[in-house]
Amino acid sequence: MAAWAAVLAAPAHAEAAPAAPETVSVPLRQAVADLPVADEDRTGYRRSEFRHWVDEDRDGCSTRAEVLLEEAVTPLTVGERCRISGGEWDSYYDGERVADASGLDIDHVVPLAEAWDSGASEWSAERRMRYANDLGDPRALVAVTARQNRSKADQDPAEWLPALPDAHCRYVAEWTAVKLRWGLTADTREREALTALAGGCPDETLTVETAP
Repeated sequence: MAAWAAVLAAPAHAEAAPAAPETVSVPLRQAVADLPVADEDRTGYRRSEFRHWVDEDRDGCSTRAEVLLEEAVTPLTVGERCRISGGEWDSYYDGERVADASGLDIDHVVPLAEAWDSGASEWSAERRMRYANDLGDPRALVAVTARQNRSKADQDPAEWLPALPDAHCRYVAEWTAVKLRWGLTADTREREALTALAGGCPDETLTVETAP
């Protein structure tokens, strides 16, 4: 826990003097144990509180398109207004190969509602926008089949896991990394589920750069 103490001790709303990003590397099981536990509170949540799919670098491609471009496993074509054609993607939640980008959703690995419940309700609108469009860590956003994304909705790992059992360890690691990156908490059932799942996974080193 010491590795994360300075990061997690800062109030979630303290943004007047942003801390510089830190990089922390710990084994997966320790990373799960380091998640601070707190009750969740959805009071006031609206999806519109998180402005997403922006074109932050103004290159004509939204965050959704940037993820599709990054995760394509075969060549694709980018036309005017970042219109994507061709390409294929591997949806790791269910192991499906997808050949049409319209069949994909971009999943927030830790859903927006879950982030709100876990501390984002205290953030500024700017920080929530950065969270919803986080291209700084490839684990934050992932292209998956629409069916899997909509089955998941806003559930945490105590309630939902990817359809493909072989994906569970990757999913637990990515969920934990995103929560630690953004200083988000976990409720008791969530952390118990993560602990049990991580216990059956290789105790890989999880390297996380905290969000600025």
